[in-house]
Amino acid sequence: MNSIARVASARIPLLAALLAVLASLPGLALAQAGPPGGGAPGPREVGVLTLKRQSVPVTVTLPGRAVAYHQTAIRPQVGGEITEIAYQPGQPVTTGQVLFRLDDDQLAATLSAAEAAVTSAEAAVQGAQATVNRYDRLQGTGVSRAELESAQVALANAQAALAAARAERDMAQLSVDRAKIRSPIDGVADLATVSVGDLVTASQSDALTTVTQLDPIYVDVSESRARFLRNVARQNEGALSRPPDIDARLILETGQVYGGGGRIVTPGIAVSSTTGTVPFRLEFPNPDRLILPGQFVRVQLTVGTVEGVLVPQRATSRSATGVLTAFVARDGKADEVELTEAGTHENAWIVTEGVREGDQVLLDGLTNMTDGTAITTVPVTIDAEGIVRTEAEAQAANAAAAGETQTEAADAAPAESPTETAAASEAPTGSDQPAGTAATPEPTTAPAAAPTQADPAPTPRPAAN
Repeated sequence: MNSIARVASARIPLLAALLAVLASLPGLALAQAGPPGGGAPGPREVGVLTLKRQSVPVTVTLPGRAVAYHQTAIRPQVGGEITEIAYQPGQPVTTGQVLFRLDDDQLAATLSAAEAAVTSAEAAVQGAQATVNRYDRLQGTGVSRAELESAQVALANAQAALAAARAERDMAQLSVDRAKIRSPIDGVADLATVSVGDLVTASQSDALTTVTQLDPIYVDVSESRARFLRNVARQNEGALSRPPDIDARLILETGQVYGGGGRIVTPGIAVSSTTGTVPFRLEFPNPDRLILPGQFVRVQLTVGTVEGVLVPQRATSRSATGVLTAFVARDGKADEVELTEAGTHENAWIVTEGVREGDQVLLDGLTNMTDGTAITTVPVTIDAEGIVRTEAEAQAANAAAAGETQTEAADAAPAESPTETAAASEAPTGSDQPAGTAATPEPTTAPAAAPTQADPAPTPRPAAN
C-alpha cells in the first residue's frame, strides 16, 4: 500500500503540469471561455432562395418497352426448292417485293394441264349448246320434249365442268404465283433462315424470315391505377388542369430526350391483379430507326398543370413517417415547416401547402440545422445541375460562359492571310499600285533557308529602284 501511495503522489505533479499546458493553448481556452462576453453563439449565415408561385406541368415518368408496329413471319404457301433469295437482310422492303423464289417447273406443268382441261370443257359446252339449239328448232317435228330436256341437262353439266376446270386453272395459276414469296408489308427484312437449294413445304411452322415495320413504333407502359384515380380526383377538385391532349415524350437509355412526340393508341381496360397497374400503348414516329422492338425506354407523360410553389429538393428532407419538411427564414430564425407536394418538376418539388410566394427557403448551410436557430441570410441561386451559388458567383459564371461562347465563335471565324495583311499595311500611300496588290518586298538580310534536292535554289531577284 505504501508503494502505491508513493506512485500516486508522484503522478499528481505531472498531471497538474499537463493541465497547465493545455489551458495555455488559444483554441482550448476559447472553447472553455465560450463566446466573447459570455453570451449565446452568434447567428449562422445561410443561403436562401426566394420562392415564386407559378403554373407548373405535372409529369409522370413510366418505364416502357418498344413493340413493332407490324411484324410478319414469312412462310411458304406452296412447296418446292428455293432457287433465289431476292432481298438484302437489314434493308427496307416494300409491299409486294419478291423475297424468295421457288422452283416452279412442276407448278407450271400443272397449270398447263389445267388450261388444257379448260379448253376441253369449253368445247364440250359449245357442243352441248349447239345440240340444245338444234333440238329447240326441231321440237314437235322429229324431236320430242324429253330429248330436248336431256340436251339441256347435258349443256348444264358441260357448263359446270367448265367452271370446275377454270377453278382448277386459277388454283394452278395461284400456285405458280406463290412460288414467288413476296412481302405483305413495308418494313425491314431479317436474315433468312434457309439457303438456296433448301426444300420447303406449304404452311410450314418455321418462318423463312421476318419483316418488321419500324416506323411508327409502339411503346407499352403500365400506370398505377391508384395514381390515376388521385389525378382524377384532383381534376374534379379543380387543383389539376388537364390538357386536351396528353403530351408524351420518349427518353432513351442514354438519357437523350427523343424528338418526336407520341400519342395514346389504346388505353388500358383491365387492372393487373399482381401489380395494380393498367397497361396501355403509345405510338411514336421512328423515321431514323433509333427505337427497335424490345428496347427499354422511359415515357414522360404530362398529365396536366397545377398552380404551386417550386421548392428545390436540395432544401427539403423527409422524415421516417414520410413527412416532407423544409426550413424557412422568418424573423431572423429558421422555421421548420411541413410541405404538401403534388409531384416534381425538374429538380424541385411542386408544393401546394406549407410555403407561399415570397418566402425565403434555406438552401445552403443546413448542416445540423434545428428549428428556431438564429440565422443571417445571403441570397443564392440554384441551377439545373443543383449547384448553389451566390448572386455574384452566378453572374461571374454567366459572364465566363458568355466569354467562352465568344471565344469559340472567334476561333470558328476564318482568319486573314498573314501575307495579305502585311501587304496591305506596307503598301505606300499615293503609289499607283492597285489596291489589294502586294508591293514588291525589299530584300532583307535574313539568311534564306538552305535549298534541298527537292526544292531548286531560288533565282536572285534585283532590288526595286
